[in-house]
Amino acid sequence: MGNSSQKLAEKCSLLNKNEVPVVASSFKLVSKNSDRIKEDELKKFWLSQIDPRLSQYITNFLFGPLGNRNPVVEFQRFAELYVYCVRGTIDERITVLMASLGQDDTQETCEIAYPLIKEYVEAVVSSYMRALRLESGPQYKSWEQRGFRVVKDCIQKLAESLAYDVVQQGTQKVTRADAERWLHKNPVFLRMLEHVFLHLYHYRAIKNPNEDKREKEDGGSGQGSGKVKAFCLEESLLPTCENIHYMPDYPTIIDISQIIFINSQLPAEYQSKWRFLFSSQIHGESFSTLLGRIMDQGATVLLVEDTNGYIFGGFATDSWALSPNFVGDDQAFLFTLRPRMRCFSATNYNNHYQYLNLHQQTMPNGLGMGGQFGYWGLWLDSEYGIGECSETCTTYKNYIQLAATKNFKIRNIEVWGVGDKPKKEDEDEGISGSILDRDQEAKAILKIAGRDLHSDGYREVDLEHMTEHEK
Repeated sequence: MGNSSQKLAEKCSLLNKNEVPVVASSFKLVSKNSDRIKEDELKKFWLSQIDPRLSQYITNFLFGPLGNRNPVVEFQRFAELYVYCVRGTIDERITVLMASLGQDDTQETCEIAYPLIKEYVEAVVSSYMRALRLESGPQYKSWEQRGFRVVKDCIQKLAESLAYDVVQQGTQKVTRADAERWLHKNPVFLRMLEHVFLHLYHYRAIKNPNEDKREKEDGGSGQGSGKVKAFCLEESLLPTCENIHYMPDYPTIIDISQIIFINSQLPAEYQSKWRFLFSSQIHGESFSTLLGRIMDQGATVLLVEDTNGYIFGGFATDSWALSPNFVGDDQAFLFTLRPRMRCFSATNYNNHYQYLNLHQQTMPNGLGMGGQFGYWGLWLDSEYGIGECSETCTTYKNYIQLAATKNFKIRNIEVWGVGDKPKKEDEDEGISGSILDRDQEAKAILKIAGRDLHSDGYREVDLEHMTEHEK
């Protein structure tokens, strides 16, 4: 393997020493140990790994446009595709995109119809989801084992959300300059593209289970019986699902595509894990139960489904806590998942990011994100089951009304903690504290009922320094 790989590598100076065995192994396998690959051989080999549309686009790049098709592709071009898509510059990736769509990328004035770009993005997103399923990494398994799936309709919506701003307002033609601008501000799509091609070029047949480990270590060609193996990558766009125990069929209102959409918008420190906190389908339709399960949990993602089937929500940076004041920071955002996927980041016009209050005659009682009293971006009333999304929201830019109607009725609510749960000071010091510190649901119910938390007062008494008379 080593000598033959080196000979192939000499034909392409683009590859670094770590990429040589990967690309050479893939080329030798597809070409059946020859020095060139036929189009039908390549399509057949990659057919089960990616969306058929992306397979066609790839062959356009490798073999040339219809009417001027090359019968075979050699190692140089095969390696270029890998390098350009995995770690290429924006210019190189646009070269692949233009050639894949049958355009002459050397012409600055060439234009591509927006629907064609959108279909290309959808083919990449669909292939990315297929790669996650085939690799079956720990993040993907943590969701799949709980009943979460990849839904075709949601893949289409995710692709549309990634591609919708590639064209200038009011036009339906995409220039090379448009594509450059779009890719520069679309790291999520670039990461998906990279993942898809890493998956493709690491995919290979394995002789037998005993050779699997050795071939992973030395980058062997892996030719043989046809048993397939996919190279498993870290799915950084997909977090790990935690805290759903003994629930193989969790009644989710979202799919894996929507989770990826939300997670990719979160600050990096919150993207590694989602901790299940609340579901109205499991814990019941109760505002006090909702509060008891989400308070003091750190940053959270709130999901709401209204009775019209719209799904939307928000990311809150601070732990939820009862207060007459707004809290949070400008990393917070609102989003919609259905009927379209969009994210609305902070305008910094005001700091009305998150609000939670109860038992105030002169203040709103409920949970809110964005806007202002009476004009909320997202509002859940303390009288469970009703909410509000105003037509406009000054806190979040490009905001559009999230729910089907301004005043809506709730069908489902889900809340997830993101990142690590924050530690309390008494946990760091090894102090056990009151039972109410450990049972936030009970604490919230007492506050809703207007009862004093007497145990808080008891804790303030310092028995160690009291005299016998005071005791």
